[in-house]
Amino acid sequence: MIYFPIIAAIALAGGTVLERHILKRKEIDIRRYQTLGFLTISLILLPMLYFFWKLDPQALQLKNILILIAVVICSMVANLFTFYSMKGEKISNLEPAKMLEPLFTILLAVLFSLFFQGAYESNPKVLVASLVAGLVLILTHINKEQLRFNKYFTAAIIGSFFFALEIIISNLILELYSPVTFYFLRCFGIFVFSLILFRTKLSGVDKKLKIDLVTVGIIWVLYRVVAYYGYLKIGIVSTTLILMLGAALIYLFAKIFLKEKINKKNIIASIVILACIIYASFA
Repeated sequence: MIYFPIIAAIALAGGTVLERHILKRKEIDIRRYQTLGFLTISLILLPMLYFFWKLDPQALQLKNILILIAVVICSMVANLFTFYSMKGEKISNLEPAKMLEPLFTILLAVLFSLFFQGAYESNPKVLVASLVAGLVLILTHINKEQLRFNKYFTAAIIGSFFFALEIIISNLILELYSPVTFYFLRCFGIFVFSLILFRTKLSGVDKKLKIDLVTVGIIWVLYRVVAYYGYLKIGIVSTTLILMLGAALIYLFAKIFLKEKINKKNIIASIVILACIIYASFA
């Protein structure tokens, strides 16, 4: 089961770097990008629903519908703030803020477990390993040059919090769907709300942007579906711990494809995270 989150971590790194490459183009508006991006993902998922459709009757209960709507709203907010930050700032400068997401996720999981018993992991060894990895990840990605609390850095922190909150809320109803069904409903919901809210023009998309949207869409489908599978099979905290490898890979990919710098701290963080994953696997 551990291999699935590792695949998701690689997809997360690739998708993040490619998305930054797309968003740094001046003609790309984040509101239009969000609408077109989630439309593309919904279309990619559509044929997969024939093979992987699952909708438990309990999903149609009012409380579960409201939870799904909350997931969509959290995701919309998270993506908008994240796109805004990536549009105006380099990935390497935003990483300290983005590193807060796994820590937010773990802390929120602990908080929610007080109210929803059995919904989240309670193995103290896994929790400790995850917290250690999360703190190391943050501390090794902080330096004076990066800690500039401008509007882009602040937006990245807000985005990280709402992504974490989305994951925690999703876990309350995730078992009622297949990962493909849940991701489709989430993305289609974001598309519909974005279309209504932003009144985005869907026509006139150039060929290069279409190719980019499809490419990044496929990567995000791989990432989210595999991540959801991990949440269901090994739990949110364990999956989040493994997904921290994505942070190290983001730096590696940013160096290769965006020519951004990498340093020894990133290597140290990667080694510590890997050690925590191995420890948690045998806990």
